[in-house]
Amino acid sequence: MENRPESLTLEQLQQQNAKQEQQIAELSAKLKWYEEQFRLAQQKRFGASSEKTNLDQIELNLFNEAEVLATPAGQEPPMEKVTYERRKTTGKREADLEHLPVETVTYTLAEDEQVCACCGGALHEMTTETRSEIAIVPPQIKVVRHVRQVYACRRCEREEIHTPIVTASMPKPVYPGSLASPSILSHVLCQKYVDGLPLYRQEQIYARLGYTLSRQTMANWMIYGAEQWLTPIFAAMKVHLLKQEVLHADETTLQVLREEGKSAESTSYLWLYRTGSGVAPAVLYEYQRTRGGEHPRNFLSGFKGYLHVDGYPGYHKVAGVTLVGCWAHARRKYDEALKAAPPEARGAETASGQGLAYCNQLFAIERELKEVAPDKRHAARQERSRPIVEAYFAWLKQQRSRTLPKSLLGQAITYSLNQWEKLTAFLADGRLELDNNRSERSIKPFVIGRKNWLFANTPRGAKASAAIYSVIESAKENGLRPYDYLKYLFEQLPQLAGPLDPQTLEPYMPWSQSLPNTCRMHQS
Repeated sequence: MENRPESLTLEQLQQQNAKQEQQIAELSAKLKWYEEQFRLAQQKRFGASSEKTNLDQIELNLFNEAEVLATPAGQEPPMEKVTYERRKTTGKREADLEHLPVETVTYTLAEDEQVCACCGGALHEMTTETRSEIAIVPPQIKVVRHVRQVYACRRCEREEIHTPIVTASMPKPVYPGSLASPSILSHVLCQKYVDGLPLYRQEQIYARLGYTLSRQTMANWMIYGAEQWLTPIFAAMKVHLLKQEVLHADETTLQVLREEGKSAESTSYLWLYRTGSGVAPAVLYEYQRTRGGEHPRNFLSGFKGYLHVDGYPGYHKVAGVTLVGCWAHARRKYDEALKAAPPEARGAETASGQGLAYCNQLFAIERELKEVAPDKRHAARQERSRPIVEAYFAWLKQQRSRTLPKSLLGQAITYSLNQWEKLTAFLADGRLELDNNRSERSIKPFVIGRKNWLFANTPRGAKASAAIYSVIESAKENGLRPYDYLKYLFEQLPQLAGPLDPQTLEPYMPWSQSLPNTCRMHQS
């Protein structure tokens, strides 16, 4: 027979009450966690994505972009005062045009019209009126036929047994036996890896231009160009990268359809390694089947120095390096906790607001020290940043016992404590950065491109894509125009004799001063 409440002892009732209170607390914590996750999901889906604090956000309507971005009704363009009011057309507009080629079209009166309507006298040119427009030349496909002459001696033909044959020199092709030229190969690569146009869309574009260029042909061109010409550039850039003392690393997912032993839906990875500030930029990508820490360990073999990373533990397998943590990741977790909190609990006085404030103080100091030499930055960090870091650590230990570990705030606190050695490493050297945003910016072009072309077909294609991205992003970092740089490589590298080793390729590296000005973003 069940115990009725009146038959229970006081001690049993107290135990039952304590058990129920524990269940209520657990359910309340679980409900609070679900509410946080719901608010965070809603914010990510509908809210502004920026993590900046107290910054007005402008959301643009995709289908109303022209109206949103246009000058508001009744508002005139900027005015400058001369002796009267007029629209300002000089300054930035002229600066934007000065690097472009100029075609001048002159309009004159016919000779029989150069007569004064008043007296019949001859008119003379008094002044000119000028208006500027920007024009674009649409792409055009044409055939370039390379014809070289073959010469022979008529006298030897008549009198000698052997007739010498002399052939005029001709540049070697970028892809023997194909119709690929340096220009179209560069264009296909840039359309996909700079502008995010999948090959099937390029196929449609070329058809509208009057030529059927299949996506299979373009894929073959890309893989050949990457393996034959860009992979040696990649290898030479890696030699340069491993000589540095400060590097950044990151990784992101990649889907490869035809991997041996893996399903088409499985996840592979693209790893990023790049140089830090103050040196010739090199940005390298590597395709791997997994996210195992052995991949950065193997790729960075021989590197000794500082490595900026996020919180992924796989980087601990890289031997002989000092890992530098990312304060942007630590800050982001407080930002998410604030966004997931109820509206009445999003103030600066909350624990999440306090954690965010500590991070904001460090970033504010870094903005002030952005142009400072590394030794002075190191000294300023010891004086200004270290006390904030120490105060933040004391605050973390105090808050840990007061916060539910599974809550977003609890996760933010746990992240900072677990990453503490890496987060404080930036204090050791003025060349180090407070965050790993440099690598996140470099991996972003791939992430954006992946949304358009979605996947790689084979591991061979994934490796080729990694080499192409490496050359293109390194070119952009060094102020080069990707198309012109690739075209220059595809024109020049086939003409080189001997192996394409790093010493031979030094004049062709993206940071080389011997590259022609036509490759540079702003020609001098």
